[in-house]
Amino acid sequence: MKPAQRAYLRRLAHPLPVTVMIGKHGLTENVLSKIEQELDAHELIKMRFLDYKDLKQPLLEAIVATTGAELVATIGHTAILYRQHSDPAQRKIVL
Repeated sequence: MKPAQRAYLRRLAHPLPVTVMIGKHGLTENVLSKIEQELDAHELIKMRFLDYKDLKQPLLEAIVATTGAELVATIGHTAILYRQHSDPAQRKIVL
């Protein structure tokens, strides 16, 4: 992804609410399925780390590897993920 595309996605993500929170149970199957659902519905999501803040980078790498999403940015304990919808007719964001 080009830097200009990342900047564009960061601008789009700024007003979005956090939709996924990683809490005391860590990265569970339920959290991964929630991330998948949100990416399918919105393409661009924000997620926050409430716990496991010191393991943020390895958890993000696992999420990216599992979901096929791209990590747009991390800001503090919040991460922005993007995955283009597989159906071109349902794509909301055009890069």
